[in-house]
Amino acid sequence: MSVHPPKNIGLLFDWHAAKSRTTELYLDHPFDINPGGGVTYDAAALAQLVGETSAWLYAAGARRGDRIAVIKRNHFDMIILSAAAARIGAVAATISAANRPAHLFEMLQRLDPVVTVISSQKLQEAQSQDIDLTAFGRTVLLDKDHDVRGECVHLDELRGAPIPAPDIRPDDEMMMITHTSGTTNTPKLVVHSADTNRAATRLELLPLPFAVSRRNDVYLSSISFAHSRAYAWAAAQFRWAPRRLVIASSHAFADVERLMESQRPTMVEAMPNVFQHWLPLVRRRPELFAQVRYYMNTFDMMHPSIARPFMQASKRRNVLWAHSWGQSEVGPIAGLPYTRRKLNRLAGSTNDNMNMMGWPWPGLVRARVMDPDTGRRMRKGEVGVLMVKSKSVCIDYLGETDRHVAKRAGDWWNTGDVGYKDALGRIQFLDRAVDAVPGGSATELESVLLQRLQNALEVIVLTRGEHPPLPVISTEDNTLSDEAWARATRGLPPLDKPVLVPWEEMPLTSTWKVRRRELREKVFAGRADDTVLEDRFT
Repeated sequence: MSVHPPKNIGLLFDWHAAKSRTTELYLDHPFDINPGGGVTYDAAALAQLVGETSAWLYAAGARRGDRIAVIKRNHFDMIILSAAAARIGAVAATISAANRPAHLFEMLQRLDPVVTVISSQKLQEAQSQDIDLTAFGRTVLLDKDHDVRGECVHLDELRGAPIPAPDIRPDDEMMMITHTSGTTNTPKLVVHSADTNRAATRLELLPLPFAVSRRNDVYLSSISFAHSRAYAWAAAQFRWAPRRLVIASSHAFADVERLMESQRPTMVEAMPNVFQHWLPLVRRRPELFAQVRYYMNTFDMMHPSIARPFMQASKRRNVLWAHSWGQSEVGPIAGLPYTRRKLNRLAGSTNDNMNMMGWPWPGLVRARVMDPDTGRRMRKGEVGVLMVKSKSVCIDYLGETDRHVAKRAGDWWNTGDVGYKDALGRIQFLDRAVDAVPGGSATELESVLLQRLQNALEVIVLTRGEHPPLPVISTEDNTLSDEAWARATRGLPPLDKPVLVPWEEMPLTSTWKVRRRELREKVFAGRADDTVLEDRFT
C-alpha cells in the first residue's frame, strides 16, 4: 500500500481503514447523518459510513456526473458526504448552513443539483422568507426537527439501500465543490479536481518538523468543515495517523471546554475569531492548554493579542503558532511560525501584528507582486496585488466561469490580496484589495488596537474615501472612554471617531469572518460615503 493517500476523496476512507496504523475520530456531537452512531469512530467505522452514505445518495437518484448539494450545520460529516458522492462518481457541493437563504438560493441556481441534502431547520428558515430551496432536485431531509412544506424524502427512508460499487472519476475532472467565505457578497462555488486538491495538500504530506502529527498527538480541529481546508486536513491526518482527531464542530465555549478537559489535545487548529471567542476559557482555565505544542489558524488574519494568552497557557518550551496565508481557490500559499518569544517582543509596539507571512512554500507555490492597473511586476517593498502560480489553483467557479477567467493572467492567479515582498523576499500581507486602506493596512491597525484596548472583542477598520479610516469596535460592555481611545491610538495614523457595535450584531460568515460590506451598509446608513471599493478581484 502506498504511504500517500489516494488523490480522490472517494477512496480515502477505504485506504485509511486498510492501513496498519490508523487514527480515530472523537466528536463533540454525533454526526447529523448518523445521530445514533455515537461520538467515537475508528477507521473501519468511518469507511463503512462512507459506503452506507453513498448507498442512500444513490437511492436518492444521484449518479455518475451528477451534482449534489449538501446544506447543513458545521460538522465533519460534510467530508463524509463529499467522499460518499465521489465514491459513486458524483460531486458534492458542501455548503454551510450559516449562509443566508437568499445566498443559498443563488448558489443552488448555479449548482443545479440532482439531489439536495438539507436540514429541516434551514429549509424552514428559507420558507419563512418565501424562498423555496426544494426547487433544486430531489430534497433529502436530514431530520424531522422542524415542519417544512414541499415534497421531501427523509434520510431514514433511504437507509439500508445496497452499497454500490465504487465509480471513481479521473483525477483531472471535478471532484469537489466548496465555497468562499462570502465577506463581500454571495459566496463563490469553488471547483477542485483530485489533482488540484492534492497539490493543495502536498505541504501537509511532507514530514515537516513540529507541524506533522506524531503518533501520540491528539489534534483538535474547530474549523469550517464545508471548506477546502477540511479536505486537505483529513487527507494529511489520515496519512500521519495521530492517536486521535477531535472534532469541535460547534465552536461553542461550553462544548470546547468539555473537549479540552476530556481529550487534552496537543495540537489545536481553529479560525481566528473562534480563538478569540475562546479567550475567556484560556484565561479562566489555562491548565486545559498546558500540553498544547502546536497551534494553527486558517481562514483569516490572526492578531497577536489573541494568540498570546494561548501561547502563555502552554507549558511546552517550544510551543509554536503556525500562521498560514491561503485561499479556498489555491490552498496554502505561505506561512510563518511564531514563537512565544517573538510574539512577546512585538507586544505594545506599532508593529504588533502577524502580517509577516514568510516565503511562498518552496517547490509548491510561486508568488509575485503586480501593479493592478499596468501589470508591472513590483520591486521589493512596493505595494501591489499578490499573484500566485501553483498546480493547486481551482479549475473553475461554478456558474461564474467568466469571473474565474478574469482572475487569471496566463498561469498566474490573482488572489485579490494586497501586500509586498521585503528585501528577503518574504510576503507582508496588508489587506484584501476590497478593504485596503490607502497608504496603510487595516489589518495591522486592527491588531494594534485589539492589543491596546483591554476590553475589545473585535476591531474592524473600514476605509472611507478621502476621510480617515473608520474603526468599528465591539467591547465587553459596549462602552469606550475617550481616554482609553486616546491611549490606544497614540502613535498611529489618523483615525475617525470609533463606532461601537455589539459583538452579537457583527455580521459573520460561516468561517466567522466579518462581512465587511454588510457592516459598511450598517455603519454608514444615513452617512455620506463616497468610498469606491476595489471589486475587480473579488
